[in-house]
Amino acid sequence: MKTIFLCSMAVVLSTSTLFAHESAGKRLFQEYCWGCHHETAMAFGPSFESIANKRSRAEVMAQIADPDATYKSLGYKTNSMPAFSDLNSSELESLTDYIYKFKDKK
Repeated sequence: MKTIFLCSMAVVLSTSTLFAHESAGKRLFQEYCWGCHHETAMAFGPSFESIANKRSRAEVMAQIADPDATYKSLGYKTNSMPAFSDLNSSELESLTDYIYKFKDKK
């Protein structure tokens, strides 16, 4: 009985950690990205679906943190994206994970 309880608690804790990480990414999207990006449709900027299908995780993270240094190498002629250098590494990972939720499942 004790083993079942411990296993159940482990599942609950790991699920809540994953949910917290996912909701952090969504919260960051709503705070920083929503004005220019949409999850699946083109807005002022490309959709997360398009970004996730076209860019590596490193490219996405670099573009978020320092777009002035990366926009040309990503094929853009100009940069209209602000830098979000105030995001810590955990937030940057959470936001990138959220973006990658919209990658095509092929």
